Amino acid sequence: MMNALKTNDLAQNSKRVFKQIVSVLLISFAMIAFSFDAAKGASRIKDITHFEGVRDNMLVGYGLVVGLNGTGDTFTTGGFTTLSLKSMLNRLGVKPTDAGLDSKNVAAVMVTATLPPFSRQGSRIDVTVSALGDAKSLLGGTLLVTPLLGADGEVYAVSQGQLAVGGFSAQGNAQTVTKGVPTSGRIANGAIVEREVSYALGSLRSIKLTLRNPDFTTARRISQAINAFLGTAASKPSDPTTVVLNIPKNYKKNVVNLMTDIEQLRVVPDQHARVVIDEQTGTIVMGDNVRISRVAIAQGSLTIRITEAAQVSQPGPFAQVGTTTTVDRTDIQVDEQAQRRLGIVEGGVTLQQLVNGLNALGIGPRDLITILQAVKVAGALQAEIEVM
Repeated sequence: MMNALKTNDLAQNSKRVFKQIVSVLLISFAMIAFSFDAAKGASRIKDITHFEGVRDNMLVGYGLVVGLNGTGDTFTTGGFTTLSLKSMLNRLGVKPTDAGLDSKNVAAVMVTATLPPFSRQGSRIDVTVSALGDAKSLLGGTLLVTPLLGADGEVYAVSQGQLAVGGFSAQGNAQTVTKGVPTSGRIANGAIVEREVSYALGSLRSIKLTLRNPDFTTARRISQAINAFLGTAASKPSDPTTVVLNIPKNYKKNVVNLMTDIEQLRVVPDQHARVVIDEQTGTIVMGDNVRISRVAIAQGSLTIRITEAAQVSQPGPFAQVGTTTTVDRTDIQVDEQAQRRLGIVEGGVTLQQLVNGLNALGIGPRDLITILQAVKVAGALQAEIEVM
């Protein structure tokens, strides 16, 4: 009897140990899979998409900056600064004459701001102030009350305050020093929101996720990750830019929690094989999927160097004839790069091997741009070239 009880205890202990080992292995596999995804460049959904309707709105306004130290606009008859100053003073009960408007302490400016999503009435936002006329600097100026309009022409915020200008300008009779941009400034929390942009987030029945870089594969991976997390086929890609998500029943009255849970999911975004070239700066950027078929490349350039060195020719000492004169001496050197030979770039290589092969040819970025364009024409570059 005792032997049977001991056998049962040993069997139960063995099962318990086995379950613990399996649990540890599952956790280890999950950590390895997570690390593998992170190594492959997995990104959060919130970093590669944005929720449709949750967006910023641009605001713009026209106003006056006063209190400048003689660096404002130059007043001219009929100028917009003069007309704006007259209009403002008239509203305040002052009727100035043209002869009295010769101050250089006023500047006409454009005021811009970004209204964040779900900004509530009374909250504050930052504004940027930029000179519109010929003002030299906005340093020390104060922006007067300026309404900020949206695309629909409605006033959404009102701005006023002291400008913070990062640049300055100093001028003398023989030299001028300018640092930064003195004709542009910023007012932190310089505008008060007066009108809200309504958006009924809680009553939505579906959410649309918009990809920042449209791609069919990435859209499907996002949909699969969301469905795997929710345990139901609630989302599907409608096009390479949009993933439509129908709100599940357990999230009907808490859309914010759903959006929070979804945006933390990680997927590996796919990308096109593309080579971006900026010919002005000689910059070349190649994606990870760029491949080149087996091809032979030879690159050489003709360099002609001409050196002019004038020499003085004069007669010997105590010579009876001859005059001192200047004789031109020209040295011409031609470098045909004859030592360069054909180099073979293997096909189907990785991006690192491709870069190493091109660098082995001993060429600079400018010549590399020409080579990549020629390889594309030959049909050996399996990627799209985009010239900026």
